[in-house]
Amino acid sequence: MSTYENLLGGPPPTHLPDDPEPREALAGGTEPSDVAARFPASSLAWAQLADDAFESGDPVASYAYARTGYHRGLDSLRRSGWKGHGPVPWEHEPNRGFLRALHALARAAQAIGETEEHERCRTFLKDSSPVAAETLSATD
Repeated sequence: MSTYENLLGGPPPTHLPDDPEPREALAGGTEPSDVAARFPASSLAWAQLADDAFESGDPVASYAYARTGYHRGLDSLRRSGWKGHGPVPWEHEPNRGFLRALHALARAAQAIGETEEHERCRTFLKDSSPVAAETLSATD
């Protein structure tokens, strides 16, 4: 059963290809900066750097890391057929790096007073994956 039943003819969900190496490196305790250097296209590595910077009280660095992860994720989404809108399900684990980077960008934008960017990213996250928006907002 699909979480995203398309009754209005909108775009199908986008599922990014699995890239387990960065995820496994992070889970194994490799420093996120080392993972990002080795796998610069990994939104997950950049999202982790953004989270770490935010938690250490540096929202500007968090914003920069999150923006990098967000743009790397957009590149991956486009390569996977995404046309600029449509579901990006949280339930598909390879999508989580992009969704985490998008959430981190919204959070950091709010922290540095970028209200329009914060709202745009929050809306984009909710539109892409309501589950991600709910799950990630619970961690703030």
